[in-house]
Order: sequence, then structure tokens, then C-alpha cells
Amino acid sequence: MLLSMTGFGKSNGVFESKKVSVEIRSLNSKGLDLSLKIASPYRDLETAIRKMLSENLDRGKVDIGIFIESTNESLNNIINNEVATKYYSAIKKLNESWGEAPQDYLSIVLRMPEVLITQTSELTEEEKKWILNLVNETCGKLNDFRAQEGAALKKEFELRIGEIRSLLSQIEAFEDIRILQIKERILKGLKELEHPGLDQNRLEQEMIFYLEKLDVSEEKMRLTNHLDYFIETMSSPLSGKKLGFIAQELGREINTLGSKSNHGDMQRLVVEMKDNLEKIKEQVLNTL
Repeated sequence: MLLSMTGFGKSNGVFESKKVSVEIRSLNSKGLDLSLKIASPYRDLETAIRKMLSENLDRGKVDIGIFIESTNESLNNIINNEVATKYYSAIKKLNESWGEAPQDYLSIVLRMPEVLITQTSELTEEEKKWILNLVNETCGKLNDFRAQEGAALKKEFELRIGEIRSLLSQIEAFEDIRILQIKERILKGLKELEHPGLDQNRLEQEMIFYLEKLDVSEEKMRLTNHLDYFIETMSSPLSGKKLGFIAQELGREINTLGSKSNHGDMQRLVVEMKDNLEKIKEQVLNTL
């Protein structure tokens, strides 16, 4: 099953006096790039949280936020006087410089970061286990989101692979006429030269050699095999990198087809193949 690297998960829970929310967002990345924003009471759990994320999410640029909203009004908050005074002075001065009417500076200051300090007790083992379970639950929701996005990626890949197959099948209609046109063009050019000592046997050998170099049978076969392999690989877990390698091989065969085409209609088909392949490559970058 395909998974996208893009996803979002959010979980909420209440433990005794705290309402806690966990949010995890992920984007595509070559490896696992973690960015953690953890409420201060849970910062000692950062190592365990990092380990859990790496085990559950594999790859991606992952941002996790753990936030606390107290539900117990009896918790003691103290004011950081030094920080509050600096905020008050700066806001009051700025307000006066703008010529604005006086404001309720206290209510503004109390909402600023690090002004209110909540007195919290040491984490119990029970709460540690609870918050880690909440993070694990959020990882599961993120992966569910990734699976939904992965299903959309699968449909897109199947569509593009099908388009390339269809275009490849259309090439056959131009192969024989292309060879005939090339042969006639060569013979016409030689006839115009009117070379008296022309060796017909040697000419036939050289023409056969030249036309064999323009044969695209092997490229068509290899391209078909790569298309089959791409579809087969989509069923494997964590196949994004492998699909990227297969897409590179698809590109090599399509490019060779283009260089050997020597026919306008065939080259137009090759251009459409390349367009579909580019769309595949764009989406492969977001595939886990």
C-alpha cells in the first residue's frame, strides 16, 4: 500500500488537571527531519518522543507540537515581573508613539509569552505513559491521513502508467512506414549522386545495418517491463525510493525511443510520454 509523506494528525486528552493537545504535521523529505515544540512539563520526554516518531513515521519533514491548557483553576500562576515590565514599557511606548488612546496594557501583557509561569509538580510515571500514548495515537492518525493521500497517489500513478502504455502501443503504427520512408530517402539521395561504381550488395548491407540501429523493439520491450515493475512495486510497503529509481529507468527508455524515432508522429508520442513521466516523478517525491 502506498503512503504519502504529507499528512496531519491531532489528538486531545485530559489528565487530571491538564487538557493536552498533540499535533503532528509532515511533508516530503529525503530522510526523517524532526522538529519538536513541547510544553515545558513534558520536555524530559523528548528522547522517548523522538524514538516513537522515528519508529512510526519512517521519513518526512515532521513537526510535532504538544500543548497544555489547564482545566484546573486552582493551579497557581505567578507573574514574571521582569518580563512583564519589559513588555509593558515597550507596548506603552509604542502606543504613545502612534498617538493612540491609552489601552488596557495589563490584559495585553498577561497574554504575552513567558509572562505567566505555571507552578507544576513533577511528572508521575502514569502521566508519562499517558502522554506517550497520546503521541502514539496521533502518529496513528497521521498515518491514516497518509494512507488516504497514498490511495490518491496510487490512482494518479495508474493513470499515468496507463497513458504511457497507450502511447507506446500507438508507436507500432508508424514503425513500418518510418523504415520505408527512411529507405526511400536514402535511395533517392544516392540516385541523385549518380555514382557509377556503386556496389549494390554493399549498399544493402549498410542499409540493413543503419535501419537496425533505428529499430526500437528492445526499447519497447524494456519500457513495457519497467511499466509492469512500477505497478508491481506499488504494492510493496515504503516503496517511494524504489519507485523513483524505476521512474529513472522509464526515462532512459523513453529518451532512447525519442532519439531513434526519426519520425514526427513518433516523436510527438514520445513527448507525451515524457509529460506523463514528469507528473509521475513529481508525485514520487511525495511517496513514502
